[in-house]
Amino acid sequence: MAPPLYLQVGAAGASAVATVTFIHPIDVVKTRLQVSGGAIGGVIGSAMKNEGPLAFYKGINAAWLREASYTSLRLGLYEPIKGVVGAKDKDAHFLKKFAAGCLAGAIGSLVGNPFDVLKTRMMASTEGTSFGAEAKSLMESQGVAGFYRGIDANISRAMVLNGTKMACYDECKQAVVKAGTFGGPKDILVQAVSAFGAGFFMTCTVAPFDMVRTKLMNQPPDKIEFTGFVDCFVKVVKKDGPGGLYRGFFPIWARFAPTTTLQLIFFERFRAALGMDSL
Repeated sequence: MAPPLYLQVGAAGASAVATVTFIHPIDVVKTRLQVSGGAIGGVIGSAMKNEGPLAFYKGINAAWLREASYTSLRLGLYEPIKGVVGAKDKDAHFLKKFAAGCLAGAIGSLVGNPFDVLKTRMMASTEGTSFGAEAKSLMESQGVAGFYRGIDANISRAMVLNGTKMACYDECKQAVVKAGTFGGPKDILVQAVSAFGAGFFMTCTVAPFDMVRTKLMNQPPDKIEFTGFVDCFVKVVKKDGPGGLYRGFFPIWARFAPTTTLQLIFFERFRAALGMDSL
């Protein structure tokens, strides 16, 4: 019998909030690199000099809310949706698993987009700001629509990210278990190696979407440079070449690898504690 949906979503949300608490500083550096360019060392040095260590935890409250909404759904709904698309069997085709991850990612992104916008704006800001002040400012200047800026890029990103993450994790775990180097699917080393591998593939597929999403969410209302996902994509390529879409690749990987590993290990541990089978 499948575990209740609320337990699956709750386990996913708890694992996501725990993970983002550790990973948030890397996300701040990645976001600032995408917004302003420059080198990693310069971004970190400037933040430390001008804002102090707390700069790396700007937007953490928005990040918690984002994970509690977006990630709880994209992880928690993966298993139920696998049943809907016929991917429940471990030998199911990769594309069916990818489709299940994409659908779960899209649903999570729709719910979590307002928190994602606020988190991105707070991380990119070099001035003191709070969650309440940022939300009020956004509402006054752009209305409800402001909280859904970049929604097309965000849904696209979430679909590719979650589809890649969950399908690759499934496939990597099966390969690692079959190799017999470690233990079974519940072995923490099997889960860690599989999640780390999924993190790399995620970076390769998601980096362009991440760049476009960050630029769309961070542009000021009085200076609209991009009209949407395609417009932003084309302008970035024209200005910086295809490599411009991969600006911040290593910070993204540095975030995705530990984030994916910690998140999926936490998720598997929470599932085990609640009496659920391994993913």
